[in-house]
Amino acid sequence: MALAISERVELAKLCSSRDWSKAIRILDSLLSQSCAIQDICNRAFCYSQLELHKHVIKDCDKALQLDPTLLQAHILKGRAFSALGRREDALLVWEKGYEQAMRQSADLKQLLELEELLRIAKQDISSTHENNVMESRSSMSLSGSGPHTNGQSIETNKKSDNLSDESKFFSTSKDKSEIHIESRDNIDSCNGLCDKAQENTNSESEMNGNHDIVDKLSYESDSCSDLSDTSEPCSKLSMVCNSSSNTTDTRRKLSFKSDIPNEITEDAKRNKKFCVARISKTKSISVDFRLSRGIAQVNEGKYAQAISIFDQILKEDPTYPEALIGRGTAHAFQRELEAAIADFTKAIQSNPSAGEAWKRRGQARAALGESVEAIDDLTNALEFEPNSADILHERGIVSFKFKNFYAAVEDLSTCVNLDKDNASALTYLGLALSSIGEYTKAEEAHMKSIQLDQNFLEAWAHLTQLYQDLANPKKALECLQQVLEIDGRFARAYHLRGILLHGMGEHRKAIKDLSTALSIENDNIESLYLRASCHHAVGEYREAVKDYDAALDLELDSMEKFVLQCLAFYQKEIALYTASKINSDFCQFDNDGDIEPLFKEYWCKRLHPKNVCEKVFRQPPLRESLKKGKLRKQDFSVTKQKTALLQVADTIGSKIQYDCPGFLPNRRQHRMAGLAAIEIAQKVSKAWRSLQMEWKHSNKSTSKHGKRARRRERINTPSHNRGGAGVSTSSSSETSTSYGIAEDRSWGRSVMSWVDVYSLAVKWRQVSEPCDPVVWINKLSEEFNSGFGSHTPLILGQAKVVRYFPNYERTLDVAKTVIMDKSYVYNKADEVIDLSKDGKLEDIIHVRSCSDLYRIVGEDFWLATWCNSTAFEGKRLEGTRITLVKTGEQGFDFAIRTPCTPSRWDEFDAEMKAAWEAICNAYCGENYGSTDLNVLGNVRDAILRMTYYWYNFMPLSRGSAVVGFVVMLGLLLAANMEFTGKIPQGLQVDWEAILNSDPNSFVDSVKSWLYPSLKVTTSWKDPDVTSTFQTTGSVIAALSSYDD
Repeated sequence: MALAISERVELAKLCSSRDWSKAIRILDSLLSQSCAIQDICNRAFCYSQLELHKHVIKDCDKALQLDPTLLQAHILKGRAFSALGRREDALLVWEKGYEQAMRQSADLKQLLELEELLRIAKQDISSTHENNVMESRSSMSLSGSGPHTNGQSIETNKKSDNLSDESKFFSTSKDKSEIHIESRDNIDSCNGLCDKAQENTNSESEMNGNHDIVDKLSYESDSCSDLSDTSEPCSKLSMVCNSSSNTTDTRRKLSFKSDIPNEITEDAKRNKKFCVARISKTKSISVDFRLSRGIAQVNEGKYAQAISIFDQILKEDPTYPEALIGRGTAHAFQRELEAAIADFTKAIQSNPSAGEAWKRRGQARAALGESVEAIDDLTNALEFEPNSADILHERGIVSFKFKNFYAAVEDLSTCVNLDKDNASALTYLGLALSSIGEYTKAEEAHMKSIQLDQNFLEAWAHLTQLYQDLANPKKALECLQQVLEIDGRFARAYHLRGILLHGMGEHRKAIKDLSTALSIENDNIESLYLRASCHHAVGEYREAVKDYDAALDLELDSMEKFVLQCLAFYQKEIALYTASKINSDFCQFDNDGDIEPLFKEYWCKRLHPKNVCEKVFRQPPLRESLKKGKLRKQDFSVTKQKTALLQVADTIGSKIQYDCPGFLPNRRQHRMAGLAAIEIAQKVSKAWRSLQMEWKHSNKSTSKHGKRARRRERINTPSHNRGGAGVSTSSSSETSTSYGIAEDRSWGRSVMSWVDVYSLAVKWRQVSEPCDPVVWINKLSEEFNSGFGSHTPLILGQAKVVRYFPNYERTLDVAKTVIMDKSYVYNKADEVIDLSKDGKLEDIIHVRSCSDLYRIVGEDFWLATWCNSTAFEGKRLEGTRITLVKTGEQGFDFAIRTPCTPSRWDEFDAEMKAAWEAICNAYCGENYGSTDLNVLGNVRDAILRMTYYWYNFMPLSRGSAVVGFVVMLGLLLAANMEFTGKIPQGLQVDWEAILNSDPNSFVDSVKSWLYPSLKVTTSWKDPDVTSTFQTTGSVIAALSSYDD
């Protein structure tokens, strides 16, 4: 009690001497003991004297929560709004206070003051509207309703300075990450980019302790290893100089870009402003003036001068917390994050209740990638302000950037409940919700953010990304159009539309948008690399090589960008190789045979190309390639024959489309699939015709047993190539893994192997999207071959992969079934983990999640599904490996992996040979040429069985899913059956195979929707694909011509 009295005596003395900063410290101490409404109002008044208007508003809100009739709080809050240029808000507050006073007894002096404030405010607003002088940016108007400081009345209008910074990819991707964090198997961005950006927000900075930094440091990233944060829309800077006061209000943002942690954007350095409560040191107020000048220097981007001023203050008092926070902020702007953290730490040591120092240090630590420490600091800041929407916003964004999405959702949800007008918190809430698979709620959050601010570019961009992830290109394009109507120079919008158009196969249109993006930001490696890829795909090799070289010459600041540089090296080599083949027959285009295994290994792994440069053959320069490989005019010429063939191909190829979230419709891939299926049908048909003639001849001259033996010997000759993939044993097929056979003159004397059939589709897939490393795994180096395979995640950390998470429940059930059957799994070292004891198998039955399963096993593990063999009765082949790896406190990497070890390859090679022989036997005998679907039942079943083994085999580095379906379509066509329906919504055919242990189960599940949509057709026989598109150049032209 005595202490409280002495503090109040001291408070009175400090107010008399106008030492408002120390008065606030006393009031902080009193309020920590008991929350008295009058003390809250008194602190608000002290804040108003220091022109810390946002803190005035916060304290008034607290007071009004306790007593809504408090006139003093209404008056002070209205004055603060008025000083911030928010005159309409001020008028509303004063009107509400006046209504309260009219309903009950009130202090007459305060009532009269309120009436006068209302009169002046209404008159000022009316006058402003009549004279049309209200401006949206940087307009200053002198008014009698402003706060009185040093004899002057100053009021400022809001200045909107919406900063937006482009995030990278992506997610990232971002990164989402990306970024947003998402796996994209078909477009080679498994950890792809998640695009995150900066937003304006309505959250206000809390006063914690005795200092204030109103704006927030914010961190941005795209790969979710960086951090992003946002500042208030109306951050107040007060500058006291020469006995006059001038207040400005800006809508602005500071961002720390941490692709390499400790990056700060130049835009941010130019635009970010911050404010520290000026606190008089002893009997003099001179320190306040110096502190103000330091703040002004920071706001003007003069960081060295600011640091010099703060150094002078700290020389007098090395523990002065406000100066330490100011200097730390200046250091942070200069990318000197370690020095910034040191200053914030000293400020905390000097005043442990300085919540702003905790918050700032948390932000700086986040920029350095110190996620645990950053969260700890922000949590400490929250202890001083438990209901601070600002700090919850900060911590939510940090949690999001470090992939703790559930924590982010919790913090950001609480934040928007406290501050319903926080547009930034809403859009980040949308990003976090989308990461955990709550897509409807995510869309709602983004939409609410946009409703609060129709010009909020980053909210529109995030909504675009959501629609793109969900494979809704129409809505995504509509959002981007809105963005460009708001700001036609917003580079990220053009970049995002370029990504979207690329994903839809509209490469030429993508080039235009990416070129516009690069005209605005010419050093953006994401746009540069993607444009190079598009030029590459459509055969514009000179432009592609130029862009690849430009990407290689950039100085980068993050590992994600460095990966793009590595890929640019490999893609340039592939572009040069393709250019050299452009006028050669397409059958001579042979990535797998011509490109060295070590190069392909490093390309697939995205490794540094240093060893490749030293050890493998480099492609000749572009000028030499273009001498041989310039695209000819006739390649692009349109003939009736080409048009007819492309129309049929587009129809057939469109059947590969999955109607599932994450799978964009891609016209280029559809055309590729159609042409590949038709070529497969035409080639296989010729092979079958040869076999049928042999069957007829054998049927006349020998017994059925002898005939079968000879046909088996011809079709199924053991391969001398290790694993059997890539080459047939016939001499004609050794020249090319793509065709595996000679031209038409040899059809009567040789037949196709299963590898020859699939290699046709592989080659089309390679040329259609040349920046995807699609190669046969057994054509890689020996080291890479031993165990390398596909990796398809369902969950990454806490993120649910939009494409594959729908298969989560079934995959978990399959894992449980395998464990119950085998009673063991394998750890990382491939050692057996016995689960047959301690009731673990009984516990497995009740597993409902990855965390349940991990808790029982106790460590990272994998298990293998099985495939029942058709070729060898009773044998089980190793199917897919299901892996569960713990990541972080609450995250898991739950995925399927397909290792292609030599022994596994040999087993599946034998199975594929038997499956291919079964198809040939079913069709080339008495059923040959039949157009009766009932008669062709065995043929259809045999084709689906081989498709089943292909999907479980997964012998390609990527692209196995589409290649498998294309070959299935082609074989059905060769047997005069065309699939005219659609793959059912939500169904992924490759997953149907992977999650079935028996081929007959797969056949039964697929034929229920496939067979009713088959119709008899022979329209595919003419014109011939090989002769119509003879050269590699004509093939590329055909794939690139639909959007001209």
